Amino acid sequence: QLQVVEFGGGLVQPGGSLRLSCAISGFSGFTDDYYAVGWLRQAPGKEREGVSCTSGTGITTLYKESVKGRFTISRDNAKNTVYLQMNSLKPEDTAVYYCATTRDYSGSYCGWEYDWWGQGTQVTVSS
Repeated sequence: QLQVVEFGGGLVQPGGSLRLSCAISGFSGFTDDYYAVGWLRQAPGKEREGVSCTSGTGITTLYKESVKGRFTISRDNAKNTVYLQMNSLKPEDTAVYYCATTRDYSGSYCGWEYDWWGQGTQVTVSS
């Protein structure tokens, strides 16, 4: 049973940084098969939105326009873990952040449709 678990949320002041981790287990592993991974977030009263994604090969990455230059997605295939480094955080980044994954047969998928989801981790940016 594939499982997705997020770590690293918390309270940070504006301008601060956080690194979210997404650990995936119960599957063949990133080194055997391609899995695309995405980070999405949902703020109170708002719809869920895509923040960043990485394709199964890691070659393709996408970012929401408002986080470009501030957030960086990366993956450690040996650890089956994907990270989201978030710098220069703003109050509008406050949300529950979800990690999600799906089998990526082409190795090039990077979008917002996923089959397995984590439980989410709260990120609060406030002074």
